[in-house]
Amino acid sequence: MMTVLIVSTVLLTVCVLALGVGVFVLARQIGVLHERLAPIGVQPVLAGLQAGQALPQITARTLDGAAVSVGGLNLSGRAMVLMFVSADCPVCKRTLPTARSVAKEHDLDLVLIGEGDVAALSAMASRTSLDGVPLLLSTELLLLMQIERLPTLVALDPRGVITAREIASSRREIEALVATLPPVRQALTEESLHVAV
Repeated sequence: MMTVLIVSTVLLTVCVLALGVGVFVLARQIGVLHERLAPIGVQPVLAGLQAGQALPQITARTLDGAAVSVGGLNLSGRAMVLMFVSADCPVCKRTLPTARSVAKEHDLDLVLIGEGDVAALSAMASRTSLDGVPLLLSTELLLLMQIERLPTLVALDPRGVITAREIASSRREIEALVATLPPVRQALTEESLHVAV
């Protein structure tokens, strides 16, 4: 009788340990899947400035403290894509190389707008090869745009008018956003210098 109790206790202990290992493995796998999941399809964005509205000129700061102007009239005639990112956003980290590649192919200025802890953003910038893409900090821009989900990309024509604003995580979605911009280096004629209201 005592042998049966000992054997059943040992088997029960082994089962509990196996269940504990199983729960740990499942929890780890759920974390991995969570990082791999990206927003599916185009997500509606309803708050803040929308397509057709002009982004006023805002002075933001890089992580080093240098001032950079975003929005308003761009006298170089180049369009700009703003990408709102966070250090703890795995989709942002995965989307950044694609956004950088698309911006380079279409001769656009890509600017990252960081959201969250400055130390974490600095660590992200040092770990990630930004290749000259500025990472800016601007609470004013975040409040004006009312960014709720990341990565949100905003396309600005040379006049500073928003042509598209979407949550984009794939090359197809980024290309669709860029397709809303006027031809690259379009001459800034007197008519095109009028900023949309």
